[in-house]
Amino acid sequence: MRKSPRLLLLEHYRTHARSLPWRAPPGTNALPDPYHVWLSEVMLQQTTVATVTPRFAAFLERWPTVEAMAAVPLEDVLSQWAGLGYYARARNLHACAVEVAARGGFPDSEAELRALPGIGDYTAAAVAAIAFGRDAVVVDTNVERVVARYFAIRRPVKDARPEIRRRAAYFYEDVDSGEMAQALMDLGATICRPATPDCAACPLSASCAALASGEPASIPPKPPKKARPERHGTAFVIEKDSAIFLTRRPTKGVLGGMAALPGTDWQDGPAPAGGAPAIRHVFTHFALTLAVESRDVPPAGTEGWWQPKDRLDEAGLPTLYKKALAAFAEREHTPTLLP
Repeated sequence: MRKSPRLLLLEHYRTHARSLPWRAPPGTNALPDPYHVWLSEVMLQQTTVATVTPRFAAFLERWPTVEAMAAVPLEDVLSQWAGLGYYARARNLHACAVEVAARGGFPDSEAELRALPGIGDYTAAAVAAIAFGRDAVVVDTNVERVVARYFAIRRPVKDARPEIRRRAAYFYEDVDSGEMAQALMDLGATICRPATPDCAACPLSASCAALASGEPASIPPKPPKKARPERHGTAFVIEKDSAIFLTRRPTKGVLGGMAALPGTDWQDGPAPAGGAPAIRHVFTHFALTLAVESRDVPPAGTEGWWQPKDRLDEAGLPTLYKKALAAFAEREHTPTLLP
């Protein structure tokens, strides 16, 4: 009797599963800590496993439980998050921790999880299935690609999501949802890769419609790229007594609540020609040209603090401002301001 594609995939996963610190060993029926699953899923949004793994360990070392995270100010979480990008995740992470701690733990159903701050459909399904053993159809970007190829769905993912989710339910029939979710995620991350799928190593190759078509890498098709809007602004480097003046970004918006160099508001459009030396930083939805200028005193009315230069790494500056300080130090031929 031929084994079903679902069984072939699960057998492959149990043999080849990635060893990740937030997982329980496959095939053991053990359930991982819901706090670990939730934290890893939030951190992995738009961020690679290689980047997340050491940062996940650092978060757990500092806050080993969700109650410990809930007990600290938001600014501490933002500082620890620095460099991971998409900073709304950090704000939602703290808000969710506060709510979970107040209710005495994570709920175990998709519906209740979805009601928590920052938890959408995917994260709710993933935590319910992986941490609590609930039946759920878990679909992330890797799973979307695997499903689109397996069923040869020849439309961009953003246009085909309802069909992809409907088709994905096939893989979750009569199996452990948490284990299947991780099997599909691993398959998409290591074998069914975006540009170079390793079809020869895939346990689903015998029944994959994209492979049968002869052009698996062309499925799903990529939508045409849109040009990113341009913005520009200025950051001020203000030094006094071996310290740098820092402020905090507005709570809402890009880099919300993060430590920052003071400066002008960011304006739409390309930077004017002939301005101060600048750096360029690309966000998800726009590109920013940020001029970097030296100032003697903080702008009038700007709230902030003086951060010792030898403790700048403790301020939690996001990558944008680290780049600005590095460019300023290089231009002024001064020792680097960051470790």
